[in-house]
Amino acid sequence: MTDPGFPVVVGVTGASGAPLASRLIRAILETKQTEVHLVVSKHGRMMLLEEMGIEGAGERMLRGLLGELAGRRVHLHPNEDVGATIASGSFQTRGMVIVPCSANTLGCLAGGVTHNLMHRAADVTLKERRPLLLCFRETPLHLIHIENMQRLARAGATIFPVAPAFYHRPKNLDDIIDQYVARVLDHLSLPHSLGVRWTGREAASRKD
Repeated sequence: MTDPGFPVVVGVTGASGAPLASRLIRAILETKQTEVHLVVSKHGRMMLLEEMGIEGAGERMLRGLLGELAGRRVHLHPNEDVGATIASGSFQTRGMVIVPCSANTLGCLAGGVTHNLMHRAADVTLKERRPLLLCFRETPLHLIHIENMQRLARAGATIFPVAPAFYHRPKNLDDIIDQYVARVLDHLSLPHSLGVRWTGREAASRKD
């Protein structure tokens, strides 16, 4: 199993779902041990502004995204810096999550195209056989989306569509976000107390 001290790489692209990225990073940092290496695309910054009102870049963006956790074990890399640590397979990580993952990013990764640090870090994650979770946010899907997902799945990525669950009877949007993020954390083998685990129909009926 991967060393629990190894960092997680998180990429944020220009698809809808910025609150998912914020919650995931905060949940990773709440483990008190794991570091985050973060890269945000230009369109990812636009979605942070549109969906969360977060302006600017650098430390200002981190404060808006993470609040008081902004200064704790988070390393922000410019997307143009293809020489960053996370661009090399010799830099050991637990894996990478792109959340949300746009159709453009999905297509570039499926084609082996590395225009920037986001693409390069994901490509490195695949070649090193580490977990690559692609939180794809698009609907409906056309055949090119589906074929790109199939190609990446065959290469070793995990396609993690942004799809809400309702069996836990969410009371608000935070409950829906936490349930999704909990599944991502499970796939990274990180401890957490988010969400609700299914315990079977009998247990569920006894709670009613």
